[in-house]
Amino acid sequence: MNKVGIGTRVLNFMVDTLVVFLITYVVFKIRNWYVVYYHVRYFSFIWFFMGILFMYYSLLEIAFNRTPGKYLSFSKVVDQHGHKPTVGAILLRSLVRLILVDMFFIPFLDKPLHDYISKTELVEA
Repeated sequence: MNKVGIGTRVLNFMVDTLVVFLITYVVFKIRNWYVVYYHVRYFSFIWFFMGILFMYYSLLEIAFNRTPGKYLSFSKVVDQHGHKPTVGAILLRSLVRLILVDMFFIPFLDKPLHDYISKTELVEA
């Protein structure tokens, strides 16, 4: 079980954030059409981004242990014993990702806060 390095994590983050941004942009534009023409309640872009980010990571990591960024870098999410993480661990992991200071814990914990709290690892597949 070889843990991935910071460079792999950065690549995963960039690819997945781009995919989430594109999905969010499309959903936001469609929703705004309804806001203008049907006068439904407006929500800012950040709420859509955070919601789609949570669903994106949760659904893909529960189903496949991977996201498109992780497929690209040949890595996957496992628990501390190398097995598939529980659904609860993945949901906790996805929720903690929404904290803006998540990545700043790497120098102190040798991994991001979402891995530390959910007791998961990112390893080479």
